[in-house]
Amino acid sequence: MASPSYRYLTADALTNKVLAWDLPLNNVEFGPTLSATGIFTAAVEPRLAHLVRAQLDPGTTKIYAERDGRLLWGGLIWRADPEGQQLTIEASGWGSYPYRRYDLHGQLNARGPYTYADPCTVIRDVWAYCQEQPDSQLGIQVDDTTSKATVGTPEDPYRIDWWDTPSLGDVIEDMVAAEGGPEWTEEVTWSSGTPQGRIRIGWPRLGRRRSDIHFQSGINITRAVPVEYDADSAAQVVVALGAGEGRNRRRAIDAVRDGRLRLEYLLEVPEEKANDRLAARARKERISRQVIGEVTEITVRDHPSARLGAWQIGDDVRVRVHDQWTDFDAWCRIVGWQIRPATEDAPEQAVIQLQRADRFTYGGGTA
Repeated sequence: MASPSYRYLTADALTNKVLAWDLPLNNVEFGPTLSATGIFTAAVEPRLAHLVRAQLDPGTTKIYAERDGRLLWGGLIWRADPEGQQLTIEASGWGSYPYRRYDLHGQLNARGPYTYADPCTVIRDVWAYCQEQPDSQLGIQVDDTTSKATVGTPEDPYRIDWWDTPSLGDVIEDMVAAEGGPEWTEEVTWSSGTPQGRIRIGWPRLGRRRSDIHFQSGINITRAVPVEYDADSAAQVVVALGAGEGRNRRRAIDAVRDGRLRLEYLLEVPEEKANDRLAARARKERISRQVIGEVTEITVRDHPSARLGAWQIGDDVRVRVHDQWTDFDAWCRIVGWQIRPATEDAPEQAVIQLQRADRFTYGGGTA
């Protein structure tokens, strides 16, 4: 099989004019993350640095990574610094831009305050406000996903006051943190010959359970961090304390028996006033903390068991790790990945961040 072909493109952030169709980069690593900003790092050899400076102006240049004609990553260049004998490039996904922006009008220019609002709607409003201001139209599209989660009540609406100066990225974080809230990640595809950036919103989840691919030691896993068995954060009983004081403080307890020594965890959420939401948060926390034994990262090679790029952020994949210490076999969720194209010293590979799938709850249900 022929080695895959990589290409790196840059474009002006506002005009979308392509600045470089094939930027000469090495030591490249890139990839997305679940409900967070993806990363891209690379370097330019010193003999070429002066030629490409104008093609990667930090703070106003988009950069894309393409593998065999398929766009796998897109984002914004934030740094291009000389480091030793190389020019080092650092970029972040589309989700990094709202962290550099603020609500200067209040309530996203009268879109809020929000009462019983769908967090997906608020995320779209953030991006609409972000891109409607002068010199800020990145052309990022946002999914029209809806959810059954809500933020804000008539007694306590969700407000975005200009004097509180939250970044627009902080508002998106609040929406993801809402009970039963959505997930998001970044994407880029070709559209009529032009790269098109997108924010994917998933509810009740991103990704799906994949029976068509798997990761296994001796087959496509080339390296795995040791399996972690850490009971410091484990618990079968979660006591959640909400709003109020003394005897009037709201409390919810979620507990199960699993044949192990009883361990308890105290979850304090003083802003939570609703008993049902407090109980749901206690249950979600208990489900997460009841899991012991986890592989957090694996390195894989391109293989028919799971071709590079065949998976998506949020997918559940069967992971089997065998080493001198343990045999691990569990469904794990992909929460991040970075591709490292082949170099003179190393073959093409992908580093994948994982969490046990049974740690997650979606829209009030389990994984």
